[in-house]
Amino acid sequence: MNGQPSGQTMEILMVEDSPGAVRLTVEALKEADLNNRLNVVSDGDAALDFLYRRGHYAGVPRPDLILLDLNLPRRNGRELLDVIKHDPALCAIPVVVLSTSRDQRDVLCCYNLHANCYVVKPVEYTEFIGVIKGLERFWLQVATLPLH
Repeated sequence: MNGQPSGQTMEILMVEDSPGAVRLTVEALKEADLNNRLNVVSDGDAALDFLYRRGHYAGVPRPDLILLDLNLPRRNGRELLDVIKHDPALCAIPVVVLSTSRDQRDVLCCYNLHANCYVVKPVEYTEFIGVIKGLERFWLQVATLPLH
């Protein structure tokens, strides 16, 4: 199996304004028992500050993976995805869109903006936990991510 180098902590940035979704993700990541650290910001502007290590986020680690909600306050997920994927310093970071929307226009828009994956958030607790565990296993154990 490829994945992260042995013993390396996967840095995950979650851009999500729903405390419930954040809580479920934290639980799922704990249950998966894989080596990760989750950072959470609640809007697109804060995500850019985090990614560019500005202000309060000076010195934070660069994320290995971004979990991105589409419907965010201030700068929405589509706008943030566009900035990330057009910046040479950020574009190699995989972005997984986690959205409640099943609308094919949203799916197509995200893939046209070079999202690495689009996942519809399940409503049921156990399904949501399973999705998060599956994403983490894939990105941490299967996929080979660029070193930074």
